[in-house]
Amino acid sequence: MRYLDLMKARAALANGFVASLFALWACGVLADAPGDSPRLDDLFQQLQTATDQEAEGITESIWLEWSKSGSAAMDLLLRRGEEAMAMGDPMTAVDHASALIDHAPDFAEAYNLRATAYFQMGELGLSLGDIGRVLALNPRHFGAMAGLGAIFEELNEPAKALEVYQEALKINPHMQDVKDAIARIDTQIGGQEL
Repeated sequence: MRYLDLMKARAALANGFVASLFALWACGVLADAPGDSPRLDDLFQQLQTATDQEAEGITESIWLEWSKSGSAAMDLLLRRGEEAMAMGDPMTAVDHASALIDHAPDFAEAYNLRATAYFQMGELGLSLGDIGRVLALNPRHFGAMAGLGAIFEELNEPAKALEVYQEALKINPHMQDVKDAIARIDTQIGGQEL
């Protein structure tokens, strides 16, 4: 019975955190973070009018820009974490991302890596905390928004998931997995008002 009580308390805490994060994001508080480089501004502009085929290269260029910490050692930690994720080892990815965060606390991609690893491990609350940091540092991070939408879906919050997914598509209208998620939510709710 203790396990059930612990799970209920954990779910309540996660729901409260989600509500707070969503309120900050919806009110635009997270959007007040410093802007990106002119190169990123140009890439995001191109993304809006690109074909799906062109968008692949543009999106890859955006991810490449986001992956630059300014330090070769920090970039190596990020690559090692990404390699661990690719090998199905999210715990090692968490270790690398945490070390990276210790040395570069304003590097959004470190938090994004750790958020993804936590999500893979089923640690939604920890993932949410890192997503909040990613979006505070990089409000146009469509990957973190997609992750936030996935967490809202996991928490059975389809209206919030739908809103986040739609915002992500405004930034990157070429994310097929996000389009699929929107269609899935629309099918689940059957056109009823959320």
